[in-house]
This record gives sequence, structure tokens and C-alpha cells, in this order.
Amino acid sequence: MRMFRKLLTLDEAEKVIRRHFKPKPLGVEEVPLLEAHNRVLGEDVVATLDIPPFNRSTVDGYAVKAADTFGADENRPVWLKVCGRVNVGEKPCTTVTHGSAAEIVTGAPMPEGADAVVMSENTKREDDDLYIYGAVAKDENVMKTGADIRKGETVLKAGRLLGSREIGVLAAIGTVKVKVYLIPRVAVLSTGAEVTEPGGKLTSGRIYDINAYSLSAAVSESGAKPVYLGVFPDDRAELEKALKRALASADVVVTSGGVSVGPKDIMPQTVDSLGEPGVIVSGIAVKPGKPTTVAVVDEKLLFSLPGHPASALLIFHLLASPIIRLMSGREVHEAAEVKAFVAMRMFPAKGRRTFITVKLKRDKANRLVAEPVPTGLSGAITTLAHADGFVEIAENVQFVDAGEEVKVRLFRNLEEGLL
Repeated sequence: MRMFRKLLTLDEAEKVIRRHFKPKPLGVEEVPLLEAHNRVLGEDVVATLDIPPFNRSTVDGYAVKAADTFGADENRPVWLKVCGRVNVGEKPCTTVTHGSAAEIVTGAPMPEGADAVVMSENTKREDDDLYIYGAVAKDENVMKTGADIRKGETVLKAGRLLGSREIGVLAAIGTVKVKVYLIPRVAVLSTGAEVTEPGGKLTSGRIYDINAYSLSAAVSESGAKPVYLGVFPDDRAELEKALKRALASADVVVTSGGVSVGPKDIMPQTVDSLGEPGVIVSGIAVKPGKPTTVAVVDEKLLFSLPGHPASALLIFHLLASPIIRLMSGREVHEAAEVKAFVAMRMFPAKGRRTFITVKLKRDKANRLVAEPVPTGLSGAITTLAHADGFVEIAENVQFVDAGEEVKVRLFRNLEEGLL
């Protein structure tokens, strides 16, 4: 039976993992712009034209020479002769000279000779006679060529996550296809004789597979594609076969269950036999998540997480998610934090960095208060579902007293009403 080696601190575990595995994007592929949403840009994008590509009106009105409107006001309008009209999407066929004006609509190109636009509401028209009741300055109500994007300008840099705004920028410069980083594939599988896939019949003593589904969702949130391989019994031959298939089909493997010290906890030995260097982390001085095992096999990372759902998901976010994000080309952001006062005394596990899930609320003094979420059994996934974040307590701290101010790392941004 495999026992834990010397437990590593969380910081030591992170350093060991990074020493054996350097996370980086896996390469690029070219995809149609309409399929690029939520992908990560794989190269800098340089504009090949000015945007807008011509001087255009920003209002409905009349294109004029600004000098012709000098002195115009409500009591003494300036008279000009309308010489034509300019519509959107067509090349102007009229020229504005001194004493004339061309009717123009928003977005239409400026006609030759005009250098400003008078808004319609500041004019009065009688046939082709135009009376202007307010002066304009040169370039007023005109968007100049290249005012938005200049030809040769780097409009988006590699590593930018492509949302709706970025897709709009790419469309503006005529992009049809765009190079994006490849999406890492992460194999996810569960172990345990008691685990049943959702949809199956629950017989006595069995539970539905929580981990594969919560971890697959976490993989997607990290920018990768989860590959669900199913549930496997605590049989070494079956498990070895499944892990080899996972390593062959994915860039990272995430398992849950079978990592403790019970007679059926065979994951560490099985993983260690798959290839060099094998297991590099065998137990971490944290609570929850102490039995976490990490291996490198054929230059691929394999995370073997505890079977308890809350523990597995928390350790995934602490250790696996940052690496998967880097492999997908995404940035790794620190979780948002808020300061809050502890509602009751918190006791960490002796000698282990402890993560206590909390719910945030306001007290009568309108202070933000962190209240521990009752954990019940360690397998309860509702521990995380009911929590807003967690408090991290260092290994050398004996307790956190009630009323003490702490930092709460948030699972997601809270509604403004709470903060």
C-alpha cells in the first residue's frame, strides 16, 4: 500500500509542477471570424486600411465650408444654395463651393470642398435655399479618415480573448479568418465502485458521479475542452488501460478518487507506473485536498484529485486551472478579493494551509461579514454551491478570532447590492 511521502506545501507543489512542466499554448489554427468568439488570438492583428476609410458625416445635415457659416445665429442666419445630396454607400457626385451646401446623412462620405457639417436642426430649407442659424468650426460633425483605426496600427495583440467587441474590431478591418490558439483537450474520468453515471439506476450504496461533471465544467471555464471518459472501478488493470487512453487522446488528464491510503486507493501506484518521471507530487499540506497526487507522463500532466467533490473542485481551481489557462493562451487572473469580518472563530488544520468556505452578508452596522458554510460531510458539493468565496489560513496560524478582518477570495463577482 502506497503511503504519502513528505507532504509538500501548496507553494512547493506549485514549484515542483512548474519545474517538470512548462505550460504554454499548444499552437495556432485559423478559423472563420464567426467561429472565433471566446477564442484566444494567436497573433497580433495589424490594420491594412484606415477606419473609416473616408471622411464621413456624424450627423444628418448639410456639408458646408465652415468659413461660410461665420457669424450665423438665430437672429441673423446665413444663406447658402443647396447644390446636391450625398447618401450612405455612394460616392459623392457633387462639389461644395463657397456659398453652397450639400444635404448629407449620417455615415455618408463628405463631398469634395466641404470641411464641416451643420446639423439639420440648426437650419431651415425652402426649396434649394438653406438658412443656417448656427456657425460650425472646421471638421465639426465630421469623422476623419483613420480617426478610429490607422492603417498599420496593431489593433489587437496576441493573447487577447475575443469577445463581441474584439470580433467587431476584426470585422471593421475586413477580417474573414483569424488565427487563434488551439484549445487544449482535458480528459476527465472518475473512479470508485460506488460511483454511477447520471441517468443510471442508483442501487444501494451508490451515488451519482458529481466530480466528472463539475470538473468538466471547470475545464470549460478554464478555456479548454473537456473529454469525459466515464467512471472506472478500482481495478488496476482497467484503470491503467483507461489512463493510457486518456493520455493518448488529451493534453492534460484529470481524475478524481482513489488517491487516499485505503486498500482501494490505487491511483498513485497506477499513475506512477505509466511512464517517467511519474508521480511528482504525492500529498499536499492543505485542507481540504491533502491526498492530491500530480504526475507527469510522456510530458503530459495528470492531476489525481480527491474523490470528495468540494475538495476536488477547490484543488482543481488552485492547481490545475492556472496551468490549463496558460495552455489555452489565456491570462491567469488573481481571484477577486474583498475584506470582511469573521462571524465566528475559525480553526485551521494543524500544520496545513486551510481553506474555509464562507458566505458573505451584511450585519446591522452594514459591515461585510464572512460566515463559514457548514461543511457537514466532506463529500458535500453544496459546500461550494452555497458559498461566496473562501478564507485562506496559513499553516502557522492557530486560529482566526471572531471579529477579525480577513480577505475573502471570491468564487465569482458578487452582486453590487451586497458589496
